[in-house]
Amino acid sequence: MFGKIVLALDGSESSDRVVPLARTLAAPGSARIDVVHVREVVPARGGANTARVDEEELEAKVRDQAKEFADAGYDTHVHVESTVGGGPAHVISQVASNVGADVIVIGTRGHAPVAGLLLGSVTQRLLHIAPCPVLAIPPGGDRSPAGEAEAVTSAG
Repeated sequence: MFGKIVLALDGSESSDRVVPLARTLAAPGSARIDVVHVREVVPARGGANTARVDEEELEAKVRDQAKEFADAGYDTHVHVESTVGGGPAHVISQVASNVGADVIVIGTRGHAPVAGLLLGSVTQRLLHIAPCPVLAIPPGGDRSPAGEAEAVTSAG
């Protein structure tokens, strides 16, 4: 069991898979769960726009998921942050550092290593900069929290 968990959620199916696992990693009443959602902002003529058209819906979904943790008795905090160009991994890492996280839990989309490098995988970047271990859950990794999840520890 972990005392302080940073749960990175972006509203995708990949992040939905890690929600049940996060519940198994923390006992209600004794763990803190910091849910982090990062809005990627792109400069645009006349201001800035979010990178995802459905950002409002994704953020609402993440807030609902966080509310489920709070309703179940977890000490839950929601961090909705924005970034321009720095990438979500840096924001997630900073929140983990600020709250003294024991672990960061994040879902992966299952890209091959080369595709992940080319696509700029948030999880891959996080593994290099995180201040604590990173538990990366691949597709299908939610079947057995004890054995199917692919735990990868960052150098921190």
